[in-house]
Amino acid sequence: MRKVETTKIILPENRIPEYWYNVQADMPNLVDPPLNPQTQENVGPEDLLQIFPQALIEQEVSQERYIEIPDEIRRIYQQWRPSPLFRAHNLEKKLGTPCRIYYKYEGVSPVGSHKLNSAVAQAYYNKREGIKRLATETGAGQWGTALALACQMFDLQCSVYMVRISFEQKKFRRSFMEVYGAECIASPSSQTRIGQKVLLEMPDTPGTLGIAISEAVEDAMGRDDTNYALGSVLNHVCLHQTVIGQEVKLQLEMVDDYPDVVIGCCGGGSNLAGITFPFIPDKLKGKNVRLVAVEPAACPTLTKGTFAYDYGDVAGLTPIVKMYTLGHSFTPPGIHAGGLRYHGASPLVSQLYHDGLLEAKALGQKGVFEAALLFARTEGIVPAPESSHAVKAAVDEALVAKEEGKARSIVFNLSGHGHLDLAAYENYFSGNVQDVNYTTTDIAENLKNLPVK
Repeated sequence: MRKVETTKIILPENRIPEYWYNVQADMPNLVDPPLNPQTQENVGPEDLLQIFPQALIEQEVSQERYIEIPDEIRRIYQQWRPSPLFRAHNLEKKLGTPCRIYYKYEGVSPVGSHKLNSAVAQAYYNKREGIKRLATETGAGQWGTALALACQMFDLQCSVYMVRISFEQKKFRRSFMEVYGAECIASPSSQTRIGQKVLLEMPDTPGTLGIAISEAVEDAMGRDDTNYALGSVLNHVCLHQTVIGQEVKLQLEMVDDYPDVVIGCCGGGSNLAGITFPFIPDKLKGKNVRLVAVEPAACPTLTKGTFAYDYGDVAGLTPIVKMYTLGHSFTPPGIHAGGLRYHGASPLVSQLYHDGLLEAKALGQKGVFEAALLFARTEGIVPAPESSHAVKAAVDEALVAKEEGKARSIVFNLSGHGHLDLAAYENYFSGNVQDVNYTTTDIAENLKNLPVK
């Protein structure tokens, strides 16, 4: 097959996907149903209406293969979609690899990451059902920033509970959210009962996404005008992100190529789902494509967690879901990839990994930053610490192929830029970034409190 040599692959505006792809229609094994946190009975749609709009609940449980994207959302997507797919010629040359390396660049969105793909959709559906305000959590700040802008687009108020360590490390993320009119609160906070409880028991905690989720859910449950919005993990969030992978397939067709490996970093799983899920039908039909999730060794949910029912938050307010988990009480160290510091993984990602359709690997922080610098110095884009995990995995794949003398096509999701993460790079230069690894014994203690035995 002849490969077209180009650097930037752009789809015309009218090729923005008209539908989100729902992987639930093609999964060999569906995810086990979520359970009510009080009764442990199967959750019904009515249980979720207190914090989610009906339309998103329907998407959460749908098994329709394609769900139409409303015209108003597609018009907003046109501000940055289709996002470009780049061929990393300079990186290939530096590595001396025969591989073709491509990266899908989601950093072109107004907020600098892929998160806006779902934030716009969630704000749209909440506005349509009469909600006035959204409460959410954020790890590194990308999701909080995206929802802040989406709420501004639909005239909604927005309150963001930001994990304390990131709140302190990433002050410009806070400012970004405030520019868009959102309220940004360090979590754990004194504004909720769960926040007060955590601060009393662990006053020096760096915070976790599990705590911040509890605070946002408590906030939403306490006000009739407020719903909760989540930036990852849930089925409908993964659904909204599939515009990424659908565009990648079309862009590779334009240069007469098809990937051998598709890579995404993985915390909750949204950007990984976005780029890999549209390739699942191909894999099920026998196409030889590897789909790889990359997580930090400091929070090795897929690679060292267990596949079990667990809470999505610390306080046990959310439904109990079947997923790979490190235990809802797990507190990872304050690594700079704050968006990957989550104890669980998307139930959809977890099931597909359990069934062998996805692979997973965990990487140390030093190697990740080394790869990020290599990428920045060859391709000119400073990647976010989260996205840098995908960069490192792509570099490793290219070097293995070089040793084997094989030319592979490698695609990864550069899910966001690192312009507001330069403090992380400064810490790396200062020698303050350390690798953290966990043994099975380390993790076992946190798994003793799983809600379903």
